[in-house]
Amino acid sequence: MLIPFSMKNCFQLLCNLKVPAAGFKNIVKSGLILQSISNDVYHNLAVEDWIHDHMNLEGKPVLFLWRNSPSVVIGRHQNPWQECNLNLMREEGVKLARRRSGGGTVYHDIGNINLTFFTTKKKYDRMENLKLVVRALKAVQPHLDVQATERFDLLLDGQFKISGTASKIGRNAAYHHCTLLCSTDGTFLSSLLKSPYQGIRSNATASTPALVRNLMEKDPTLTCEVVINAVATEYAASHQIDNHIHLINPTDETVFPGINSKARELQTWEWIYGKTPKFSVDTSFTVLHEQSHLEIKVFIDVKNGRIEVCNIEAPDHWLPLEICDQLNSSFIGSKFCPIETTVLTSILHRTYPGDDELHSKWNILCEKIKGIM
Repeated sequence: MLIPFSMKNCFQLLCNLKVPAAGFKNIVKSGLILQSISNDVYHNLAVEDWIHDHMNLEGKPVLFLWRNSPSVVIGRHQNPWQECNLNLMREEGVKLARRRSGGGTVYHDIGNINLTFFTTKKKYDRMENLKLVVRALKAVQPHLDVQATERFDLLLDGQFKISGTASKIGRNAAYHHCTLLCSTDGTFLSSLLKSPYQGIRSNATASTPALVRNLMEKDPTLTCEVVINAVATEYAASHQIDNHIHLINPTDETVFPGINSKARELQTWEWIYGKTPKFSVDTSFTVLHEQSHLEIKVFIDVKNGRIEVCNIEAPDHWLPLEICDQLNSSFIGSKFCPIETTVLTSILHRTYPGDDELHSKWNILCEKIKGIM
């Protein structure tokens, strides 16, 4: 049963004194099931942060259900250039988000359900949560072959991954979140989670590729709505709470004081890209010159998302050494992103006005370098 969450409800949550008491009150006696009315990945991730930071979960566990418009979500310690096709994402308008939990990269769309289990640190138990999801699925379809693995994934028919796991454990609170593929665009998922970038060296956490399948491919009756209700029913029974899904607006400051500030932080370049562990790019490409191909070598060190070392080597007869050195120097300190490289190209053009041949070579180089960003 769905209930809109409002200040008039008696299902308001207990908050720590770190935030105003305007949003949630101390009258929840057991637990709560929440579902976001938003499909914005940043706002939904902000709800996770808010609950983790501000709710007292002692004896009051929370299940948060949410779905997003097309998005790629990377783990806290991952490198987006290693994990996904950023160029394709930009072309298709797919959002990139970095969550605060660890783990690997996942693709979200409206056909994927996200489940976040909030408990105290002492009650944190990923396997118990996954077993709950398995029971929920089998309650709907008893013959479904779904099992939890030692890696805390859910496998369908012993081989297809339908759910991946990540978690965050704080001083007092913890959460475990997982995906559940119902009717996700599998072709899009495969294309977006395949990095085209070559020569990246990094110690960032790498995702583990897996065969995936949607639940609806196995049984067309396993829609997102059916699965959400089944999980909510099983969660309510397991925690002996009312089987009500409370709808929440993750932008509502009267319920979640300060939450929009959290969402804005999650959208910043400094968080999404700047938190990438230090890495280097060692690659090369060719340019056409007088009916032959010349090799251009590129070595770049990136720290906090910004270029720390840049060494572009081009044949001297094609691009004089002093010009190449100037180009290298210009990149130092700039963001490792195509927009900033475009701006840099314009600045370089003004340095040598009227030199169309040099401008053309700079354009070629910068377009090639943007291709690895």
